[in-house]
Amino acid sequence: MAWIEISFELPRERFGLAEAVLEAAGALSVTGRDPGDEPVLEPAPGEQRLWSRVRVTGLFDADVDPAAVRASAREALGAEPAEWHVGSLEDRAWERAWMDDYRPMRFGERLWVVPSHEAPPDPDALNLRLDPGLAFGTGTHPTTALCLEALDARPPVGERVLDYGCGSGVLAIAALLLGAREAEGVDNDPQALVATRENAHANGVAERLAVRDHTGEPPAPADCVVANILSGVLIELAPVLVRCCRPGGRLVLSGVLAGQAASVAEAFRPEVTLEVSAPRDGWVRLEGKRGPG
Repeated sequence: MAWIEISFELPRERFGLAEAVLEAAGALSVTGRDPGDEPVLEPAPGEQRLWSRVRVTGLFDADVDPAAVRASAREALGAEPAEWHVGSLEDRAWERAWMDDYRPMRFGERLWVVPSHEAPPDPDALNLRLDPGLAFGTGTHPTTALCLEALDARPPVGERVLDYGCGSGVLAIAALLLGAREAEGVDNDPQALVATRENAHANGVAERLAVRDHTGEPPAPADCVVANILSGVLIELAPVLVRCCRPGGRLVLSGVLAGQAASVAEAFRPEVTLEVSAPRDGWVRLEGKRGPG
């Protein structure tokens, strides 16, 4: 099966905005590269990216309308996207592409996300083996990293965890490796459900991870709800996510640009007071506890 790859160049500081535009247009994944061909991966603590420009690339289903994506990018950026390119990519070429860029990454004190084709740098750490397939979520994206770091900083030991919009399943699987009793992954993308099940088996947690689509009855209340989804969807789903969190339970949200945080937090009031933290590349994390009512 062929996929459509859309890419263009823009100033580095606008990468987060372009990323949000492509994801809102239906991108299955978004990556960034220095036009000199160096991939954008997670920076080391305190490291600053010095590139002046970035080539951003989105991977889409074959039925995407590139003209509509270009119009959305033009409207958001206030200018015509530079060096615009549309191409096709076969499944096997996509698999090679992500393997070329994907390297082991550490999140917090104990957790590593390691591609299945590489040896873990620290065999004694909690090593989450991951092949994202065509689902979002490897840890290279700042919002995924923010959620992983929150789980590592406060491990959900003995808790039930809900990963709403699970993508590759990385957050649910990380929660289980960090001591969660059980987890559930919910997504509206069949590719995500397949990837989550496969990654759960690869990490030996499949028996404790339930996976299903977003239709039907809401998930049972969880002690910890994590959702790495774009802000508009978080606002729309706020009542659902609140109901999915038991009274006194914890919510960890990302997929939110700094300028969107206030409107997302407002959508969860009065049941949950969300605090904004950990800004990274224009993205933030929101965390809070559901009230007793």
